[in-house]
Amino acid sequence: MLDVALASCVRIPEPDPDQQPLMDALAGRGLRVATLGWDDPHVDWSQARLTVMRSTWNYPRRARDFLAWAESTAASSALWNPLSVVQSNIHKSYLLDLERRGIAVAPTRLVRQGQTVPLAEVAGEWERVVVKPAVSAASLDTIRVERDDFARGDAHLRMILATRDALVQPYLPSVEGAGERALVCVDGVLSHAVRKTPRFSAEEEQVSEALPIAPDERALAERALATVAGPLLYARVDVARGADGRPLVMELELIEPSLFLVQHPPALERLAAAIERLAGGAALS
Repeated sequence: MLDVALASCVRIPEPDPDQQPLMDALAGRGLRVATLGWDDPHVDWSQARLTVMRSTWNYPRRARDFLAWAESTAASSALWNPLSVVQSNIHKSYLLDLERRGIAVAPTRLVRQGQTVPLAEVAGEWERVVVKPAVSAASLDTIRVERDDFARGDAHLRMILATRDALVQPYLPSVEGAGERALVCVDGVLSHAVRKTPRFSAEEEQVSEALPIAPDERALAERALATVAGPLLYARVDVARGADGRPLVMELELIEPSLFLVQHPPALERLAAAIERLAGGAALS
């Protein structure tokens, strides 16, 4: 019997820098821990008291299978973050829900699977846009196109819409200057941020060392997190600044975000302590 199963995938698309430090921290607390593939049919998840989703990064191509796995696992092991969070956060149309609740988000237009709408019509006044699947991780099938290259963007949009919903957003120039900031929350505490460079399909992610969280970014992140019902073991709020300098939510990552634990060891210890409490049947703080 495991105390903690860290859910990854059989063939991880890219290395997870958080994995080994977290395993070491949990083992150091006397917990029996293993990293297992959510897509490994031989794993019996009922043999883990606690299942924590971490690097399940291949799920966008098998979203239905992943949701079925999460439902099945939640029935036999304590799943964190909880099943309801997974179900509501897997489709990035949650950005539109946040906007309806008054949260400042990056402008987002949703295009449903099977629609045949030109990119120029979706983009409207936007001259440079990002086109991506509505269910995505690690910048899967995400591209940036200028208006004079919308023919390529149209082809990419059609490719996505053949099987999935898509999102179209304006490209925010601030991500090349101030950068996109990933704000990490562990056990209810926003602990640190990192600066991420723009990343598109098949590119590697470049991140900074840990940075302090700006007051206006913290306030926005707290408002976004307050929309989530119930406690969260971890969360990441990615923000970038709009043309007027205000921070906007780019993504609210609640399923499998990198938490940049190597950059900020106190967050690693806080996460390990929270997992230890959950494995022992206690509640989050």
